Amino acid sequence: MKKLLSPITDWVSTKRGMWITIITWLVVMIALSAGPKLSDYKVSDFQSLPDDAKSIVADEKIKEYFPNDQGTPGILVFHNEDGKVNIEDANEILEAIRAEKIEGIDSIVDISKLPPPALEGFTSEDGSTMIVPMNLEKGLGNDEYSTIIDMASEIGNDVAKEQSATDFYITGPAGIAGDTVKLFESADFVLLIATVLIILVLLIAIYRSPLLAIIPLLATAIVYQVANQAIALMGSAGLEINNSTTSIMSILLFAAVIDYSLFVFSRYREELNRHESKYESMKQAMRATGEPVFFAGGTVLAAMLILFFANFRDYSNFAPVFGMAMLVIMLASITLVPALFTLFGRKAFWPKVPKYGQEKEVKHKFWGPVAKFVVKKPLVAGGAVAVFMIITAANVLNLDFEFNMVKSFPDDLPSRVGYEIVEEQFDKGELAPATFLVESKKELSDESVKALQEKLDSYKEVASVRLTGVTDDRDAASYSIALNTDPYSVEAMDFMKDIRDNGDRLLKDASISGDSYVAGVTAKLVDERDVNNRDILTIVVLESVLILALLFFLTRSWKMPLYMMATILISYASALGAGLFLIDVFFGYDAISTRVPVYAFIFLVALGIDYNIILVSRFMEERRVHGVKKGLEIAIRNTGGVISSAGVILAATFAALMTMPIADLFIFGFMVSIGILIDTFLVRGMLLPALILFFEKDKKEATE
Repeated sequence: MKKLLSPITDWVSTKRGMWITIITWLVVMIALSAGPKLSDYKVSDFQSLPDDAKSIVADEKIKEYFPNDQGTPGILVFHNEDGKVNIEDANEILEAIRAEKIEGIDSIVDISKLPPPALEGFTSEDGSTMIVPMNLEKGLGNDEYSTIIDMASEIGNDVAKEQSATDFYITGPAGIAGDTVKLFESADFVLLIATVLIILVLLIAIYRSPLLAIIPLLATAIVYQVANQAIALMGSAGLEINNSTTSIMSILLFAAVIDYSLFVFSRYREELNRHESKYESMKQAMRATGEPVFFAGGTVLAAMLILFFANFRDYSNFAPVFGMAMLVIMLASITLVPALFTLFGRKAFWPKVPKYGQEKEVKHKFWGPVAKFVVKKPLVAGGAVAVFMIITAANVLNLDFEFNMVKSFPDDLPSRVGYEIVEEQFDKGELAPATFLVESKKELSDESVKALQEKLDSYKEVASVRLTGVTDDRDAASYSIALNTDPYSVEAMDFMKDIRDNGDRLLKDASISGDSYVAGVTAKLVDERDVNNRDILTIVVLESVLILALLFFLTRSWKMPLYMMATILISYASALGAGLFLIDVFFGYDAISTRVPVYAFIFLVALGIDYNIILVSRFMEERRVHGVKKGLEIAIRNTGGVISSAGVILAATFAALMTMPIADLFIFGFMVSIGILIDTFLVRGMLLPALILFFEKDKKEATE
């Protein structure tokens, strides 16, 4: 690898190469910025499940037999918390919305023309709440959802304020989609600002040099724009891009570029004491750090590409987006980053400017004593960390999942408030009824259609079953099933899975020969749970094996990669267990999304292995001269400062996700931050060195 990288980094470190590199990056950034924008290709209605998932197949079958030209449905909610909702007030709000003729709204049920018995179906038992169905047009874009819901909400709330007794909300898929777009638009900007400020403050606080804070951020800004525009080109070529994917991608990008910048300038500072020329100093610095930094980026890239093997499209969508981002980061780490530091030279370290020939031994006030302690008492140091990790990892057994996406939104989000009002006032099953489709091999009789309805209605978990359609040639029929429990609950999912798995028996009991399909939110959650469980196993196994193979290649050892990988895996389990405990105690989350453990694994393993690579690379370098014990002590001492600084900044960068108003991203950011701190201070500083001391032996006496 060095034979490939050294000519590149040597050339970048020359005066001519430095200028050409910087100018090239700027030209590429400006040229790409003239192309399509990433925001144009983000989608809020991203289909998470693969096309062959049973619930998706059921959706397609229903469209085949019962075509529906309607677009995204929504629910208009009218609520009076102090008494009964006034139907005239609700109708006044509806008339105001209709009068505005908002482009994109296909239809709103006209309650003024409904007979009293039909109107009762839209009103809660206590009369405090009324719901009115709405449909948006098909084929709307992401921004259009937000615009339509904003306009309708503003009009409705203006009228409601004048009435004083009616609260108005828009919920359902349309309302949730509109609010989701707005959430990410505002939150992404806040996330970007928070990330930049956190990094700037920490870099200045740790290194006491303004330029050492500005240079990495300058590199990050260039890389961010290049990566964003490159991903936008992928979007223009047909790639669907999920909102949350780009939010996490921006954090990965900032974290990785800053990390690799720290490793480069830390070694550059050492070399400026040894060489008079800033160009020669960078040349030598990159010869020492270029390979481990590039290789560290390569392990993260490999980890991201593993996601192509996932069936859950939220994960597989990460692969091209994160893969492109990491490719740009890797190129920048061996070209743009060293070129920018070379440009500023010694001035980058002002006010503590390194002077040629005046190299002073760096005082390691924290990591010096830690290194001595770990080397002298590896059993105590490593054992204490191992016990802590086993205890915290055991809490993973208390892991519970939350499947209701709405519950991840802020409490005061209008679509969530409206949703929870409907959930409280109406039969929960009516929030998300399932559709049971029968595809018969012969003509369906009235008796068999009725018999099947009675069979479905006989389950204690079912609140009601309605026949919603029979095809003209009577070869298919559909039923709407409302459960008497929360359609997002595990109990509902287990029941829906049972219904789907026993479809053949149900049809046989109703004297029907054919196939059955189950569609709806609960059916999709069943598939999501099954697909997610399979993907977790696939991702863990493939990513572990791939990173192990890369580590074998880097270290040329069969034992060292095993220590490195084992510590990262136990670190992940510890972070997940500790995170579950802390988010419950401090933030009140007793359940998490199924996506969080997978996201956390991907990032903690991929980024955590970077620090192990930096430590082990330095250890192997020092071992050749000083032997195992002394070499390990030097490696811990000399890499401790930069790795702990990088770890703190990396953890704080991921903690910026806690500014996001989406629970999934909030919890993910918190857990990854905890995991990075555990890995930085406990795993890399104590556990991994203890394992190395136990199992690594010198082949011959070291020469001092």
